[in-house]
Amino acid sequence: MTELSITILPENPADDAAIERLVARTFGPGRFARTAYRLREGNPHRRDLSFTAYIGTMLVGSVRLTPIVVGEAKALLLGPLTVEPPFRSHGIGRRLVERSLEAARAESAPDAARLVMLVGDEPYYGRMGFQRVSPGRVSLPGPVDPRRVLVCPLDGVPVETVEGPVRKGFAPA
Repeated sequence: MTELSITILPENPADDAAIERLVARTFGPGRFARTAYRLREGNPHRRDLSFTAYIGTMLVGSVRLTPIVVGEAKALLLGPLTVEPPFRSHGIGRRLVERSLEAARAESAPDAARLVMLVGDEPYYGRMGFQRVSPGRVSLPGPVDPRRVLVCPLDGVPVETVEGPVRKGFAPA
């Protein structure tokens, strides 16, 4: 198989329409009912921590990080992560996630996020440092399978200490 030449770039406002079309195609109208969407709705994502993937001039993937609070800990919600279906299984999603985690870890402000949370598949995200939160430790604003609540510590915070209600945003660093 030919290796794809993929460019990962910081998200910029010119990407917005293409990202929205990609998300609509890959997640459909059901995305609005998801608990993660409730946390993102009216809660602007951190463009400086969000990235796009291009093959040539074609946008083929996107990942966003949005500020949330878990208990008292400042955190970021990963998602949506989306890749054009014909380009899946080429490592694009993994590269996008790793780049966003790298950017989040690089923040040095004392009030920077301490962890990244998502609702997703542990076999996929576990390879990138995400771990399952024990059931009952966190409460989200809507139904979610507790086995799919994952976190990636940014500053060494033990996953066992992650607890409390998850709610929208904080003043970003």
